[in-house]
Amino acid sequence: MTDLSLKITAKSIPHSVWSADWLRTAEKQAADYLGLTLYELMQRAGAAAFNLARELYPLTQHWLVVCGHGNNGGDGYVVARLAQAGGIRVTLLAIESDKPLPEEAAYARDAWLDAAGVIHAPEHVWADDIDLVIDGVLGTGLNSAPRDVAAQLIEKCNQHAAPVIALDIPSGLLAETGATPGTVINASHTITFIALKPGLLTGKARDVVGKLHFHALGLEAWLNGQTAPITRVDSAQLVGWLPPRKPTSHKGTNGRLVIIGGDHGTAGAIRMTGEAALRAGAGLVKVLTRSENIAPLITARPELMVQELTSNSLDECLEWADVVVIGPGLGMHEWGKKALVKVENCRKPMLWDADALNLLAINPDKRQNRVITPHPGEAARLLNCAVSQIESDRLLSADRLVKRYGGIVVLKGAGTVVASQNGECSLIDVGNAGMGSGGMGDVLSGIIGALLAQKLTPYDAACAGCVVHGAAADVLAQRFGTRGMLASDLFSTMYPFVNPDLNSKEND
Repeated sequence: MTDLSLKITAKSIPHSVWSADWLRTAEKQAADYLGLTLYELMQRAGAAAFNLARELYPLTQHWLVVCGHGNNGGDGYVVARLAQAGGIRVTLLAIESDKPLPEEAAYARDAWLDAAGVIHAPEHVWADDIDLVIDGVLGTGLNSAPRDVAAQLIEKCNQHAAPVIALDIPSGLLAETGATPGTVINASHTITFIALKPGLLTGKARDVVGKLHFHALGLEAWLNGQTAPITRVDSAQLVGWLPPRKPTSHKGTNGRLVIIGGDHGTAGAIRMTGEAALRAGAGLVKVLTRSENIAPLITARPELMVQELTSNSLDECLEWADVVVIGPGLGMHEWGKKALVKVENCRKPMLWDADALNLLAINPDKRQNRVITPHPGEAARLLNCAVSQIESDRLLSADRLVKRYGGIVVLKGAGTVVASQNGECSLIDVGNAGMGSGGMGDVLSGIIGALLAQKLTPYDAACAGCVVHGAAADVLAQRFGTRGMLASDLFSTMYPFVNPDLNSKEND
């Protein structure tokens, strides 16, 4: 058997994401590519999980392995056999069914029994000294809430004090969407096999996956010959989007951006968008807002150019600017509506957020030069559906938004989805719970607007902007925690992410 003792770390997680449905049909082709049987792949998966468990919890002495009636359970049987052979006490619980086990899982079950392993019923009483749980109850084929026996077993695992390592995916988490229609394993660690599945990166994934690990089971060469439908995006890709500036660049070549918004009482929103654009590298930033906001904004951030929003000033700025951002603090009244009517006919790259999206929901149209950045509530209004429908399948929701409104869609949330009308799709794998506070969306709008002004394509600007935004917040969370994080705090930690070449030099 291939040596799978290679150390597995989060840094080994790939950037390609594949449909779980596709993988289930393609893994036979992958095994044939290497001249392997599916059972040999199962042995590799079990060995990878066993080695990870030993690495993470070397002092544990009594493992509980819970197996369902499928190939995920087959992985569990392999882990149990290896653990027992390694001198670890193993208690194995298995869900029985009238249907026969899949062939590979049956082989694994027989190998466990041949090694003098014992199979207990799900209701078996747990010993007091269990110090690690291996979850092999339900795999990536699940598409509804776990049934009673599985649900009870999952709940018992969650109630136990021992940490849980999930095999391929936490039982109860849907691999395609990240939804949790019923009870779900709260894993400390998850090791997924062959390829990443979207449900591990969006929806409720971050609540239940724990630390994510990956093992390709030796199929890297085969996977490299396939085209992944979804990309996982993190700070490693920023250096490709944001190369060093030419020494002769100046404020004119770094992009001119106009930001429109800040109705009565919302000067803070437009100020954060404006400063975020400057911090992300826009050369010149103009803000069109209420006259009452001009003095406070210039005082707070003198690098901004601030004017009163009038019909004439808007016409002039739409002519002057390379990129337009509208929405932060725009309001739903006549003042904002009139501005949006003028902006919507602009042919330059645009970003619409906040109240611009609420107004768009009332009068939908389709534009190819526009980035929209809805949170789930705004997305629900744009699609005339419930927020729960948005969150139950975020990838599908982003696709529906693109088809209805065109351009680029940034569906914000844990596991932000970026989708384009050309079929591109990315999952943003940065960010944290500290970003659940007012103003974060305003800052993101400014960052993406600045990158558009610096001539990134709308899709790349959206992806890179989300990464800069989330990665800057992750630095703050690591230093200070997630509670109390302010949107404007991100300005102090954005520098290394909008200048990723400096990080590359430090790592050389």
